[in-house]
Amino acid sequence: MARQHARTLWYDRPKYVFMEFCVEDSTDVHVLIEDHRIVFSCKNADGVEFYNEIEFYAKVNCKDSQDKRFGRSITCFVRKWKEKVAWPRLTKEDIKPVWLCVDFDNWRDWEGDEEVELAQVDHYAELLEKVSTKRPPPAMDDLDDDSDSADATSN
Repeated sequence: MARQHARTLWYDRPKYVFMEFCVEDSTDVHVLIEDHRIVFSCKNADGVEFYNEIEFYAKVNCKDSQDKRFGRSITCFVRKWKEKVAWPRLTKEDIKPVWLCVDFDNWRDWEGDEEVELAQVDHYAELLEKVSTKRPPPAMDDLDDDSDSADATSN
């Protein structure tokens, strides 16, 4: 029986590149993550063999990368060698294989997020300052002690 490529979804984050090899009920799963490539192989419940080999766009830290098997897929968390550098594609070559797709459900344009995060932190700091600013206690001269005690005794 001939090997097939597993449908592969990927998305980029500042520290990691995430890949999901979509194979239901996978068995005999092998994932080899090296500095410049990943090799994935497995079989599905029907005995069909899947094999993917991807040369990465840039160098990765294979020692701080890992994979996790789920019922419908195998997810790989691949640590980038250079953090906070966006990858325009997963592969070294500027050719997109048919079986490789961007995971738009998880994709986020994180470039420039630092400015957004700093603005949120500044806004939060302003809110905290407003809440924690000491103000004089409210005036209590409009309270009538006699009327409250009279109501309490009459009930």
